[in-house]
Amino acid sequence: MSLNQLSGSIPNSISQLKSIEQIELYNNSLSGELPLNMWNLTTLKRFDAAMNELTGTIPTGLCGLQLESLNLYNNRLEGTLPESITVSKKLQELKLFNNKLSGPLPGQLGVNSPLQSLDVSYNQFSGEIPENLCAKGQLGDIILIFNSFSGEIPESLGKCQSLGRVRFKHNRFSGRVPDGFWGLPRVFLLELAENSFSGEISKSISSAHNLSILSISNNRFSGSLPDEIGSLETLVEMSASGNEFTGHIPLSLVKLKQLVRLDLSENEIDGRIPEGIKECMSLNELNLANNRLSGSIPGDIGSLPVLNYLDLSSNSFSGKVPIELQNLKLNVFNLSNNQLSGELPPFYAKENYKNSFLGNPGLCGDLEGLCPKISRSKNQTNMWILRSIFVLAGLVFVVGVVWFFMKYRSFKKNKKRATVTKWRSFHKIGFSEYEIADCLKEENVIGSGGSGKVYKVVLSNGDAVAVKKLSGVKKEDSLSAADMERDEFETEVEMLGKIRHKNIVRLWCCCITGDDKLLVYEYMPNGSLGDLLHSSKGGLLDWPTRYKIALDAAEGLSYLHHDCVPPIVHRDVKSNNILLDHEFGARVADFGVAKIVKGVGKGAESMSVIAGSCGYIAPEYAYTLRVNEKSDIYSFGVVILELVTGKPPTDPEFGEKDMVKWVCATYNQK
Repeated sequence: MSLNQLSGSIPNSISQLKSIEQIELYNNSLSGELPLNMWNLTTLKRFDAAMNELTGTIPTGLCGLQLESLNLYNNRLEGTLPESITVSKKLQELKLFNNKLSGPLPGQLGVNSPLQSLDVSYNQFSGEIPENLCAKGQLGDIILIFNSFSGEIPESLGKCQSLGRVRFKHNRFSGRVPDGFWGLPRVFLLELAENSFSGEISKSISSAHNLSILSISNNRFSGSLPDEIGSLETLVEMSASGNEFTGHIPLSLVKLKQLVRLDLSENEIDGRIPEGIKECMSLNELNLANNRLSGSIPGDIGSLPVLNYLDLSSNSFSGKVPIELQNLKLNVFNLSNNQLSGELPPFYAKENYKNSFLGNPGLCGDLEGLCPKISRSKNQTNMWILRSIFVLAGLVFVVGVVWFFMKYRSFKKNKKRATVTKWRSFHKIGFSEYEIADCLKEENVIGSGGSGKVYKVVLSNGDAVAVKKLSGVKKEDSLSAADMERDEFETEVEMLGKIRHKNIVRLWCCCITGDDKLLVYEYMPNGSLGDLLHSSKGGLLDWPTRYKIALDAAEGLSYLHHDCVPPIVHRDVKSNNILLDHEFGARVADFGVAKIVKGVGKGAESMSVIAGSCGYIAPEYAYTLRVNEKSDIYSFGVVILELVTGKPPTDPEFGEKDMVKWVCATYNQK
């Protein structure tokens, strides 16, 4: 009965369902308190009443059942978590996030049950982490963010080899982190930010071979950053700002080829920026502000191909501003409050960059007040005036010729090119909006669907990008409607552009050209999984490759559902939206696009546009028209079946059935 519009309270008569094993009431509008007599449901294994408006406390009787899964997240429940939850010997999943629950977690939680996933974030829980959460050795996720937990991390969690996702942000934890906790081999997300942890990062972190995100900002960590961090080849983000770190930046850290974000601001780090930083080719954000760094700024920073955020302010850097920095296309650029000197590179000697260089008294350029005045002789002054006249005359002539040429060119191409009214980049890019717009021709179309066409655009530098063109409101529509839709589009795209994950297709930029909205993505040379599976090239995918593709796609979806704030529901998971790079690594594409299209597309109520494609849509959506993360999981299950069977989700062989029903029927016959 999930994904409906049920309202009112859950009746007490539900306790009469003596043989029921699973109750799903999630994503409705149910209110009131949970029935107290649910202890009668002795066969109940899974109870899900998440995403409602339930109030009151969690009944002791419900927690005392032999449950495998209890989901009550996104309600208004209050009070404590009953001790009886520790009775079950089968409890694997406990998700209570986004409520008003308080008090400590039961001390025996995890002792009797093979707990795999615990998420109690966004509540008012307090006290310490139970010592035995991982007693059965199966705990994979522990998410406690935005509570009032305190104390130290139990030593036992430092031995929990099954942990994959650890999120302790915004609590009151303190003390040192157990050595083993730093080096857990399966952890891919370690988030300890906004607490009062102290001590050093253990050298055992070298064992965290799967770590992608290390977030430890705003604590009291101290000591030097260990060289062992440089052995984490999968590290994508390291945020360690607002601590008390000292010593130098390890050379090994800036050689990580997958590192996208490095934030070491507001520490006491000294020394120089390592020269090897040019090897950090994926770096998009570098923030070293408010430290004690010195020496010259390496010119190699200017060779980082995707850097668009650079903050080196409030240090003791000296020497000239490297001219190589002109190669960067930065959204954030701050070198203020250092000891830089000399003349600014011409590109930065402009008024709009003045704030980027404040507090460097030795710098000068063509900005008023930066350079000391130099006395000239009368002859020198006259010569300067004469030269200026000639230069000005030549400039007027050139500008006139260019203006005439541009007006003529604009007249010739007026029907071919829409006017670019908005352009927003999320990475450093080496192309212009006009280069993209000029290549949106039918011969460059490589795909099309309910949300628009996809073009392959080969840039002047030889690289390729994929451009998705979303159709918007027409000129004859009201101006206010167009403005509203444009605002919605920009808001959604701003959120999508901030996403950084190795299994998510990168969104380079977006632009609005006339009636159209363009999304520019990285190009995937091996195309989509759907095209590869259902074409003559299907034989290229051996079983290990198919297994890897499934894992990669699952990690991408998990990131969207669990690690984005707010969570992102894909809405159109299918094999054609799983793209493959040159090594057949899988990346999820078109996430959230359906939500964008709802605001800008002509067919806003079309099922294929809003939430899914034929053969992938969860059965409950057909009569509720409401989607959540579980809808994505159903669709992903269909993709798994495609990988196993090699068949498309709809096929004449299935008759009136779809892939899922055909597989079930075939399995039952055997």
